[in-house]
Amino acid sequence: MKAIAQPFGSFNGEEVQLYTLENENGMVVKVSNYGATITSVIVPQKNGVAQEVVCGFDTFEGYFSEPYTNNAPYFGGTVGRYCSQIKDAQFELNGKKYELAKIVGDNNLHGGKVGFDKKTWKADPLKNDQSSVRMTLTSKALEEGFPGTVNVTVTFSLSNENELAIDYHATTDSDTPFTITNHSYFNLSGFDQNVEAHQVQIHSDKKQEWDETGAATGKNLSIEGKVDDLRTAKSIKEVHEAMNDGFEHFYLFEEKGFDLDKVAEISEPISGRSLEISTTEPGMLFYTGKYTSDELKRESGQQYGKYRGFCCETHRYPNGPNLPNAPKSILQKEETYNSTTIFKFKW
Repeated sequence: MKAIAQPFGSFNGEEVQLYTLENENGMVVKVSNYGATITSVIVPQKNGVAQEVVCGFDTFEGYFSEPYTNNAPYFGGTVGRYCSQIKDAQFELNGKKYELAKIVGDNNLHGGKVGFDKKTWKADPLKNDQSSVRMTLTSKALEEGFPGTVNVTVTFSLSNENELAIDYHATTDSDTPFTITNHSYFNLSGFDQNVEAHQVQIHSDKKQEWDETGAATGKNLSIEGKVDDLRTAKSIKEVHEAMNDGFEHFYLFEEKGFDLDKVAEISEPISGRSLEISTTEPGMLFYTGKYTSDELKRESGQQYGKYRGFCCETHRYPNGPNLPNAPKSILQKEETYNSTTIFKFKW
């Protein structure tokens, strides 16, 4: 097992590579060092036919098309320095107020105008018992308005147990808000249909309350017995219809703390595929692509759009720098940020 590199394009004078990870069971994962972006995940189904199960593009140019940049869905990118929304694009830290770029209304989103998903990372394939590639990035102090120079490492590994593991590590020379995630959109049907027939189970009885701008208020809501209580598996369509809306819920795993544990399982009946998500993170944003443009498609014609993919974004609390109850939303000087999320496929 190994990671194979091939040229993918160039950005700001730097060569961009595409790394292919393969296992012995027919799984293939492709990761670009532009944005540490997962561009493709090929997974067999129960009859053995392998299909694409994530939104992405086969050419580097696909990530710069007008429909894509206008819609900005962050397909497969590593987003940071702080993912999700920060209220009013500002926070106070150690007695000092910091102003950030306003991306969604008055709020900051996914690290700003040029977040980690729009940077060229340094990449090194690893020689180990898995197919792995390690990517590193340095984010300078006051880049996008955030204090502290941060050194970030993200490692993507594919095992013969059909686990795609993403390990994140970071250090800083000054206290700073920090949490990153991968923004892949999955469709376990192989995009034969939208995701509404998928069955979803999430091991959580609480979610964040968000205000009308999409920023977390600091209040956590019990969902016990509610339509969006997914501790017993439900079809996405069933809950969509009951809410008259798509998912954009940050589910909390308060009792788990920062231990690695399984937090969700999603399955698709026709293909027989399922996806288990395990994470060390205290929450997960479950999003069903309600804002994704129907204009978007892979070069092969694979159709994206509203409800054509779901995201399982594991990270610290959205708007964490402004919330007193947000655990570990500030990476402190000399502290090491450690985070692992595992996507385990079955078929």
